[in-house]
Amino acid sequence: MSEFYDIGIIGGGIQGCGLAQAAAAAGYRTVVLEQGALAQGTSSKSSKLIHGGLRYLENGQFGLVRQSLYERELLIRNAPRLVRHVPFYIPIYKQTSRQRWQLFVGLSLYAALGNFKPHACFRRVPASEWAGLDGLQTRDLQAVYQYWDAQTDDAKLTRAVMHSAQKLGATLLCPARVERIDYQSGEYYVAYAHGKTSGIARCVMLINAAGPWVNRVHAMIKPVSNFPVIELVQGTHLVVRQTAPKGVYYVESPTDQRAVFVMPWYGQTLIGTTEQVYSGDPAQAQPTEPEIDYLRDIALHYFPNLDATLVQQFAGLRVLPKGEQSVFNRPRDTALYTVPTLPGYIALIGGKLTGYRATAQKVLQMLKPRLRTRMPVADTRELKLEPVKGDE
Repeated sequence: MSEFYDIGIIGGGIQGCGLAQAAAAAGYRTVVLEQGALAQGTSSKSSKLIHGGLRYLENGQFGLVRQSLYERELLIRNAPRLVRHVPFYIPIYKQTSRQRWQLFVGLSLYAALGNFKPHACFRRVPASEWAGLDGLQTRDLQAVYQYWDAQTDDAKLTRAVMHSAQKLGATLLCPARVERIDYQSGEYYVAYAHGKTSGIARCVMLINAAGPWVNRVHAMIKPVSNFPVIELVQGTHLVVRQTAPKGVYYVESPTDQRAVFVMPWYGQTLIGTTEQVYSGDPAQAQPTEPEIDYLRDIALHYFPNLDATLVQQFAGLRVLPKGEQSVFNRPRDTALYTVPTLPGYIALIGGKLTGYRATAQKVLQMLKPRLRTRMPVADTRELKLEPVKGDE
């Protein structure tokens, strides 16, 4: 069985589903092939945050922050049952590496990039309120800043985006195992197995949104071409029994100064994340004991009375281009990789949950010159997202 599509997408994470929604909204015949279940990889193992990326300001990524703040507000408006504003708290201690004035400047710039809208602004929490901050350690505490970002259930959001794409006409093949990809005569022939059947998706354009498997999918394409060296970076999260805090605490590891979040999650407390290079099978990524101890120790350092009884643990994998900088300090922009000998092919390296829609629009602009003119059927800036059945 062979079916023709304008755009084929490999990968059913938030990036692949966002691309399917954007492509279908633009009127293109679109198919998504996902090997397992939607959001089964990194898109269900993130920090669950829809945020502007406050710490990206330290790397001078002002454009990324502005874009992320814009996308955050779109999601708040279009998906109120899936994405909500939550207060974020940054405690500053004598030993904290970032001083009060630095946080003040950073948060002021954050507010400016958010056009000083109510949920872009911040305040300094008076000492009279510290006792109400979920048992936060107050010894050597010098200041607490509170600002706003947002939180979501990443897997539910991914499924909602794919459902929106399907309502616009996109096809989902899931689970579908890609077996071979051939480029010939201006088209991509994606051979796949879907249940007990097999088929070929003929696509004018092909998008590799396979996340941690992006290089493996690329290696399947004939003719063969090179792929940039990437690193898989494992991020572990813990869910502990502690009753959910009133907001998200943005704290600093006392050992290596990395940022770690302590946040509410379905009535309990979520702690994350770590960042360590991973070299195994992406399907086998699991939290390690050192990571678990690291996160627990940080949480107990700031919340001495926290109930750290482990309820759940999970590890997701980020994809980053290999570089000289530490993985924590490396830029987080999505890299879009193209190959001169494979016209109409784009591989996504990285990608942030918050910016999935903006990334999809950028990819479509790159593909548009090679696609037939289609009549758009929707604008993704206006599309409402609702939880799918079973996710309410």
